[in-house]
Amino acid sequence: MGKREFPIWLKTTPEVVLCEAQMGVKERQERDREHVHRRILDAAQELFVAEGYRNVSIRKIAEKVEYSPAALYSYFPSKDDLFFALAEEGFRKLFEFTNEPIATSSDPLTAIRHGFLRYYQFSRQHPEYFELMFVDRSVPKISHEWERFGFVQQMIEEVCAVIKRGVDEGLFPPDTDPDVAFHILWAAVHGPATVAVCDRLAPDENPDALARDTLEAAIAGLRAGIRTTFTPSKCHSQSVTGVPVEKNDA
Repeated sequence: MGKREFPIWLKTTPEVVLCEAQMGVKERQERDREHVHRRILDAAQELFVAEGYRNVSIRKIAEKVEYSPAALYSYFPSKDDLFFALAEEGFRKLFEFTNEPIATSSDPLTAIRHGFLRYYQFSRQHPEYFELMFVDRSVPKISHEWERFGFVQQMIEEVCAVIKRGVDEGLFPPDTDPDVAFHILWAAVHGPATVAVCDRLAPDENPDALARDTLEAAIAGLRAGIRTTFTPSKCHSQSVTGVPVEKNDA
């Protein structure tokens, strides 16, 4: 006959009970801390968007979440750290929002149209992130935390690769610079996104239609081989030709 197994409760020692209790307390403390962390971020985002980054203090954020400034500093050492946490969240949401299978599996023109329109749609569905990331000029520059935002460069490189695929397939002139084309296409949808977020159109003017039209105009111009004069910085990005990434304050 094999060994007889004792019920699990007979194997439990006081030490095991204490260890499990301590683990339960630790998990509860971590959940509570995550909850407070989220409340602080949400309060900061609401205040930054409503009043402008430069007009919001740590004390004002602490009052909104009903914590002391000292307690809030234990979560975020500075107001800049709060912004960088929100910006990272926003860019990751943007990356998820635009990084769909169609962007890599379909033909280049369809992928380009879809990807840049998704960027515009992100501004409509997440205006609070878009305004903080792109509109408020008083926020810190993400180049100050460049390593934290390296994935943003990955986003740009992936789009440039799709544009280069379009060049290779003859959809754009052979001398088309993917980095230049990226900036032109981005500007084509960023403008309508910004005027929509800032509510700068008349009530009977459709920003969605404007975004579609400006994007189509940009694509048509690039395909027709319009002469471009814009030169991308070699410091702010790593192009598809392999220029190293460097830091700057742009």
